[in-house]
Amino acid sequence: MKKYNVAVVGATGAVGEEMRKILEERKFPINNFKPLASSRSAGRKITFRGEEYTIQETTADSFDDIDIALFSAGASRSREFAPYAVKSGAIVIDNSSCYRMDKDVPLVVPEVNPQDVFLHKGIIANPNCTTIIMIMALKPLYDYSKIKRIIVSSYQAASGAGASAMKELSDQTVEWVNKKEITVNKFQYQLLFNVIPQVDMFMPNGYTKEEMKMVNETRKMLHDENIKISATCVRVPVFRAHSEAVTVELEDKITPQKAKGLFNEFPGIKVSDDPENSIYPMPLFLSGRDDCEVGRIRQDINGENWLSFWIVGDQIRKGAALNAVQIAELLIN
Repeated sequence: MKKYNVAVVGATGAVGEEMRKILEERKFPINNFKPLASSRSAGRKITFRGEEYTIQETTADSFDDIDIALFSAGASRSREFAPYAVKSGAIVIDNSSCYRMDKDVPLVVPEVNPQDVFLHKGIIANPNCTTIIMIMALKPLYDYSKIKRIIVSSYQAASGAGASAMKELSDQTVEWVNKKEITVNKFQYQLLFNVIPQVDMFMPNGYTKEEMKMVNETRKMLHDENIKISATCVRVPVFRAHSEAVTVELEDKITPQKAKGLFNEFPGIKVSDDPENSIYPMPLFLSGRDDCEVGRIRQDINGENWLSFWIVGDQIRKGAALNAVQIAELLIN
């Protein structure tokens, strides 16, 4: 089997650490491994596949002899260094928002639009974590009947804002238990015992950037600009795994039983739906898991063409790191 030289940019961040873990778990065929990060992290030691590596600072010359570069260091770093990686001959799989809506850059979830990966010109974009989780359930429905309308509310874990956000929630818990003043730096307000109806910046239309990402990225991956989508994104005091309440209107009639069958047959989705016994997906059980789970599947009261459901997925794994590694697997296979 051919082996590849792989770099992880942002190797010390929450997603970068998960990328390393998943590359190891899935036995990705690696010849040489290069962990890259900012100058602040350069010199740190990490262990990968039982060997010790030294974190190197990301520079324009970091990508000589690299075949695949997994980027998870933010949009500004991707904008600065991805072109150097491509010029050096590497294929970039970028987890930031930098290239997602670039018409020349495919936006890919391997279970949803694998064919698009081969349209790349050196860069492939990983979608927003919230969009990935939702579109995993939308795709089997869309293949059954075109979707006319989507209304979604997200319940997003602290992990979506990175390792420092997860630490802030943990610190706030300790501070509350010890009757200390709650420290707030990462979010607009205290997240502990609270929900914040703002994820990212507000746009002129009243929606946030996160909400518009769900709109635009979904349309791009399904190749359908006619889907009407309205999203409300909310931060909740959960460490890992995003949850979403989704209502869709299809062109054709659909029953909950039919939807369950479609979900069960779709790779990467499991049905967890037994309301009488209080069985439904929750972040408590999906943290650290690869699959997304769907439950609360019901005929929406708007009509026979409408379906409502609840989906949960680990934002750091399928919502980010796992999806990026799966894209790399598509490329080599």
